[in-house]
Amino acid sequence: MRNLKLPLLMTTLVSVFFGQTALAQEMSRSDNVTKNQGIRSLQQINLTATNPSQQLLQSAAQTTGEKIQQANKVITIPRVQELERPATTVKQWLAQIRNQSFVQVSFVKANPTNKGVEVVLQTSKASTLQLENRTQVNSNTFIVDIPNAQLRLPGDRAFTFRSQKPIAGVTEITVTNFDANTIRVTVIGEATPPIVELFDSPKEGLIFSVSTAASIAQQQGQTQPTPSQQQPGTQTQPSQPSASGDEPIELVVTGEQDGYRVSNTRSATRTDTDTRDIPQSIQAIPQTVIKDQQITRITDAARNVSGVSPLSGFGGVFDDYTIRGFTNPKVLRNGFTTSNFFSYGANVERVEVLKGPASVLYGQIEPGGVVNYVTKQPLSNPYYAAEFTAGSFSFYRGSVDFSGPLTNDKKLLYRLNVAYENSGSFRDFNDYDIFSVSPVITYKPSENTTLNFEYEYGRRRGGFDRGFPPTSPVFLTLPVSRNLGEPSDFNNVDYHRGTLTVDHRFSESLQLRSGVSVQSSLNNDAYANIAGGTFEADGRSLQREYGGDRDRPTEDYSWQTDLIGKFNTGSIAHQLLLGLELSRNTDVDFNFTGDIASLDIFNPIYGARPTNIRLSGLYDNRIDTIGIYLQDQVTLLPNLKLLVGGRYDFVDSVNSVTREDGNTTRSEFNDGAFSPRVGLVYQPIEPISLYASYSRSFVPNNSRTASGEALEPSRGTQYEVGIKSELFDRRLSATLAAYDITKTNIPTQDPNDINSVIAVGEVKSRGIELDVAGEILPGWKIIASGYLNDAFVSEDNNPTIKGQRLVNSAYHGASLWTTYEIQKGDLQGLAFSAGIFFVGSRITNQSDPFTLPSYVRTDAAISYKRDNWRAALNFKNIFDVKYYDTNGYLVFPQAPLTVLGSISVEF
Repeated sequence: MRNLKLPLLMTTLVSVFFGQTALAQEMSRSDNVTKNQGIRSLQQINLTATNPSQQLLQSAAQTTGEKIQQANKVITIPRVQELERPATTVKQWLAQIRNQSFVQVSFVKANPTNKGVEVVLQTSKASTLQLENRTQVNSNTFIVDIPNAQLRLPGDRAFTFRSQKPIAGVTEITVTNFDANTIRVTVIGEATPPIVELFDSPKEGLIFSVSTAASIAQQQGQTQPTPSQQQPGTQTQPSQPSASGDEPIELVVTGEQDGYRVSNTRSATRTDTDTRDIPQSIQAIPQTVIKDQQITRITDAARNVSGVSPLSGFGGVFDDYTIRGFTNPKVLRNGFTTSNFFSYGANVERVEVLKGPASVLYGQIEPGGVVNYVTKQPLSNPYYAAEFTAGSFSFYRGSVDFSGPLTNDKKLLYRLNVAYENSGSFRDFNDYDIFSVSPVITYKPSENTTLNFEYEYGRRRGGFDRGFPPTSPVFLTLPVSRNLGEPSDFNNVDYHRGTLTVDHRFSESLQLRSGVSVQSSLNNDAYANIAGGTFEADGRSLQREYGGDRDRPTEDYSWQTDLIGKFNTGSIAHQLLLGLELSRNTDVDFNFTGDIASLDIFNPIYGARPTNIRLSGLYDNRIDTIGIYLQDQVTLLPNLKLLVGGRYDFVDSVNSVTREDGNTTRSEFNDGAFSPRVGLVYQPIEPISLYASYSRSFVPNNSRTASGEALEPSRGTQYEVGIKSELFDRRLSATLAAYDITKTNIPTQDPNDINSVIAVGEVKSRGIELDVAGEILPGWKIIASGYLNDAFVSEDNNPTIKGQRLVNSAYHGASLWTTYEIQKGDLQGLAFSAGIFFVGSRITNQSDPFTLPSYVRTDAAISYKRDNWRAALNFKNIFDVKYYDTNGYLVFPQAPLTVLGSISVEF
């Protein structure tokens, strides 16, 4: 263990000289143990002395002759030729990468002791770690940082360790990735500072021995049974660990978030980076929120994020979102672009929302942002969970989640999620039958190499809800159950998704990550189309048209390869990312149409049969993309970080359309676009990050002018500034962001040729957003958001459209969900939750605006957790508010009062 006594002794002396309060002292001792007992190099940090003079006396009394000798050593200033020089050639840079020392902590566990508890950070390189004491005097919280180290599981996945009330006198112990290069250990005392001793062991790793006066007295007065091993995501600890028993307490958090706050994300930079170090607003909805809110459609998770609206409808067939005023028909899945067809979400660990342009890493995406689904991954310890949910409108759903090692050496791990749902609906003729299965296999042949294979199959059978036309407020007077289609309308989806990734570390500072994703879906539907919204002369019979898609296959292929290197140029640290992406998307649509009778919307008589069914068009589309990107995360100073990057995309599109008369038209487009991003983060104090960024995006137009000239892609440009703060010892995070987005080169109708377009359109979106998530007090969690958004058409050839708001973009909105769980006593494990979701008025279509009214939905929940069992009751829309959502061309009533009851068990 490197010696830290001299710096801390000097810190104490300087602190006393200036009349400041001293940091907690650090002392050393040696274990006088036999060879059979083993030897640990030991370092002790005692936080019980808070008086500076007393600390100096204690330190002096325990200082050995060796320490005094070290303290009196003359510090030699190196000559200029002895200073480390920055790399100036590729050869020097690679050599510098190989010499970098970056320690990976692969596991964290807690063991009972005769005084309290030991927290073990497992690593074979404990002796190389340096520690920085961040504890504030007169504080009950012990904080120490470990630079050049990260918490990493197999598959290079970050994790967080947390134990609440592990021993008497300690509120919580956490071990987290404080930033991309630092681990932070935090021990929160209840009434007095904890006593923390530090050891390092060649066999076990870095060990923090934690005790308090209360835990020592308690252990001397009674013997407690050994606590059982906790499963991932479990929070509650026994009041005190046992001094007896040989089995350790292992608290393993393997990416399953145990709170409402997510501090680390890969999707924003394609590297594991703390969100506080990224100059962009990024929000994540972890599994805990999904469970507490009993979310049954994964898109609803985004309602907790400011400026985001899921585009519900069609019975949840599509995963579309409006973000900062822009509708994005694409979503990401573990960083791979995927089609927006139905995602059940049973295997989704968390939902991440990247605000603003994301083309710098993911290519052609609308400038508002993108949603990334992060799936559940294998765990290194056996884990078995099952849940059953039943509720209103004949809703029944069962799921299982199994994980663990397949071999004794834990090199081969698995995870299996299976779910089945059979449900009715508050909407007429919308029954659902849904099944999904998703196995994952992780193989780690060596410490530096991880292979991961993931597969998912999903099947949906059910009605096809077309909602109401967005043309008249008369539809809002109808019962929310009213279906304007036919009982025979249906939409069936089958999908397969498979990914294979390889992650190899050549050294602690050079990493290669490569992955292949293959996704396919098959869609069949038939329905009475009412989108036109035209009435017969009687003003009540709605004209309809029969339509559908027959065996519509969609396929996505993608290969991504990232090379990540860490190196220094002098005192400046770099994390360089070089990447290549190849992708192909194909979509073949056999679209047919027919005639069907009109429907009296006030007194519907169903059973009309379609006639004159014919092929209206065969659409065959293919998009090939090559993307090359480069990014550098530069640490200029410990509190000043620069992010700069860019991506160039080559996009080739081929579209062919075969019409009813047999004629086929074919068009090809070749586009290229450069998408840059530059951002700066400044942290004036540790919990505060100030940031500013500039970024661009693009979307191909695939259109031509009257002269046959192809339009250049539409371009989005965003300027964003914001503040990120972390409160309550990083248990609560908040992000306040202001942005200005301009999208240009949008196709508009050519005033001289109504069948052609010109690219003169422009839209703007400006706003302010606030997102808060985390834990205020032990057991009291909160996730909240609020926003103001002004998204409008700033330029268009049509004067009636210019100045209008963008579709489904509310001026303002807010959400709040909070949960309190009783932490001790006879009612320990009982939790109460409440939430409100407010969305302002929105227009439903651009050409003939119809405004949907604003709404406030109120939810509540009560749950009880005992040992490994949990039961919950969720009440959604408890005041039975009548409200609507839109997808831009249809209006969809939302569910009235809904009650869901669930029971789950974990082993």
